[in-house]
Amino acid sequence: MTFEIKKVGVIGAGTMGSGIAAHLANAGVEVLLLDMPQSGFGKKNQLAEQAIERLQKVDPAAFMTPKMAKFITPGNLEDDLEKLSACDWIIEAIVENLDAKQNLYQKLEGILKPHTIISSNTSTILLRHLIKDRTKIFQSSFMITHFFNPPRYMRLLEVIKSSFTDPKKVEAIKLFTDIKLGKSVVDCHDSPGFIGNRIGIFWLQLAVLEAIQQGLKVEEVDALFSKPMGIPKTGVFGLIDLVGLDLMPLIGTSMKASLPSHDLYCQLEQETPLIQKMISEGYVGRKGKGGFYRINRDNGSKTKEVIDLITGTYSQTNKVKLSILENTSTLKDLLSYPDQYGKYVWSVLSQLLCYVASKVDEIADDIVAIDTAMKLGYGWKYGPFELLDKIGTSWFVQRLKEEGRAVPSLLEKVGSHSFYKVQDGKLHHLILKGGYQEIQRLPGQLLLSDIKITSKPLAKNGSAALWDIGDGVVCLEFTSKMNSIDLDIMKMIHKAVEIVQKDYKALVIYNEGQNFSVGANLGLALFAVNCALWPLIQQLVAEGQQAYKALKYAPFPVVGAPSGMALGGGCEILLHCDAIQAHAETYMGLVEVGVGLVPAWGGCKEMLGRWLNHHKRPGGAMVAVGKVFEMIGTATVAKSAFEAKELLFIKEENEITMNRDRLLAAAKQKALDLVKDYHPPQAHLYSLPGGVARVALSMAVKVLVKAGKATPYDEEVSKYLATILSGGDIDITDTQGEDEILKLEREAFITLIKNPKTLARIEHILATGKPLRN
Repeated sequence: MTFEIKKVGVIGAGTMGSGIAAHLANAGVEVLLLDMPQSGFGKKNQLAEQAIERLQKVDPAAFMTPKMAKFITPGNLEDDLEKLSACDWIIEAIVENLDAKQNLYQKLEGILKPHTIISSNTSTILLRHLIKDRTKIFQSSFMITHFFNPPRYMRLLEVIKSSFTDPKKVEAIKLFTDIKLGKSVVDCHDSPGFIGNRIGIFWLQLAVLEAIQQGLKVEEVDALFSKPMGIPKTGVFGLIDLVGLDLMPLIGTSMKASLPSHDLYCQLEQETPLIQKMISEGYVGRKGKGGFYRINRDNGSKTKEVIDLITGTYSQTNKVKLSILENTSTLKDLLSYPDQYGKYVWSVLSQLLCYVASKVDEIADDIVAIDTAMKLGYGWKYGPFELLDKIGTSWFVQRLKEEGRAVPSLLEKVGSHSFYKVQDGKLHHLILKGGYQEIQRLPGQLLLSDIKITSKPLAKNGSAALWDIGDGVVCLEFTSKMNSIDLDIMKMIHKAVEIVQKDYKALVIYNEGQNFSVGANLGLALFAVNCALWPLIQQLVAEGQQAYKALKYAPFPVVGAPSGMALGGGCEILLHCDAIQAHAETYMGLVEVGVGLVPAWGGCKEMLGRWLNHHKRPGGAMVAVGKVFEMIGTATVAKSAFEAKELLFIKEENEITMNRDRLLAAAKQKALDLVKDYHPPQAHLYSLPGGVARVALSMAVKVLVKAGKATPYDEEVSKYLATILSGGDIDITDTQGEDEILKLEREAFITLIKNPKTLARIEHILATGKPLRN
């Protein structure tokens, strides 16, 4: 029997249940969301209905576009239980109470069909307890699918099965959640906390207790655990604030109840008076009055404050400067640093890594599962065993022995070897019974990081590289800081055109950074302005226009494959591609007005072309110009690839990839599909409304300035934007070519960048990361 998943029932409309329902809707899946019936006329579905309303307001957004909400149907367990029989997958996400779950499962057994798959989203209850005394058909259909919060954004999905679970149903869920929901599925053993929370909560508890015992400050701990160790900038205490202080004792108590008393976690788990006091007073993190950090709004201003772990009082946060962070360059240096901070990091990390190394057999099939769970579930850059490889296992073991501490047998077994190694051009991992095994990618997955292990770039400079990704396709990778666009990238674009035209079939623009590109290198622009290097500024603008034009009219297909932010110049390069194969979590926008500039690498030109030619666009050219003016003038950023389609940053016929690990393969295939009978696009002629539109758009901004919704300098910048989009001094009966629009972009950019107010905006955003409203 094959298992297709077209309709899903979600039971439980709380934070997790509704979040899962929303993400299923993002995939275009029909969802039935049920909860307990409420009393009162017309209010039986109230819990599910309120959840759907809440989902449309939550930040960060649960839906990739508001239209996705239509895929969810609200209901209640009294009237609509039978409707679950029509669902291919039923997800239970009710309260973490075994009796409540068992009572629900007993009801579900009465409506279960042979093809139905049932899973629980539990994070604390073992599977063997959930299926106890259930029927054989229920047990064969049941597994745990543990989503991490928020379900849309967290890539990790932990799957736990029993010996009774139908393997075909497990594979159906893995394939569906991989391709349709974009999840990286990790198989976990049926052990307390599974993998992510077993290690993650242990780490957080340990780090907090050690900080209190050693007298460290909150912000010092977060600084030590963020960038130096590849852990998100929230660090330890910021992450607890994000998750919620109130959840920590709940998860901890559940884990302690399920673990043997000799487990180190049980010895570690203890009530912390400060945290208990904070919870009782409503300081449960970001969802409450604050947590370890809070925003003080007294006197009408916002001041970020941090709690003192000894006194429990709050004071204003200060930037942390520690000599250990300034004087160390490697993780081993950090662990060896002879001060209280080095001692603290070693104490926490050594206990953590020893704990993980001693639990591999209990919680996972292999070390890869553990590393993947921590990277995707807790945002670590490196998993525990990757950290050990960076430190050096032999050095780590030797230090443990010098301190008279027990060494886990797995670490003794590794000795001077590593947990990962490249063998025969392939990445291998250590297997527990000895030896190494190749890390296999799933069909349809292609990672540039794997290709880079086995090959050398076709060309490379300080900001970009070209890679042969097979079948006649070349990949252009950005490597600059935050993948910002600079002259080296422009040069590599021209090099790519030369190489592909001569020896290859197509080009894909892709990288595996957190963001595709944050736009132009503003630091370079600021340096040039401060030194009055106007020829360099003019070169930067002209080179960008020429490079992007070379991509657009290249005699071969060019496919952009973005993920994360694609802003400013990063958005503009995508607009010049034949097709965009975007990851669902792509955030595109032309945001130059925020720094007092206008798009000048063809962004205005390309967006005009999209909106003027859009078959669903009502009205004449004035409507199209007005829409583009609104988007660029307000620095609109699409909150997903689906929204980018609605805004025409991405063309309607282009496809979206949900799983980032499948993005490069999908983009490569799209490029190959375009190769046959490929012809470059025809140059576009623009019929623009000219002066009439320019005046109308400028008047609209004046109204916003008077209403306090725009600043006087916003108005100044908008005048230049209006001139570009209306075609300058063109007569309404004439047409313009692309080069004429590019000239208007160029002239406006050069004029604006000489303005001191633009300079102030650039300096401010580089210094603070926030726009200046001058």
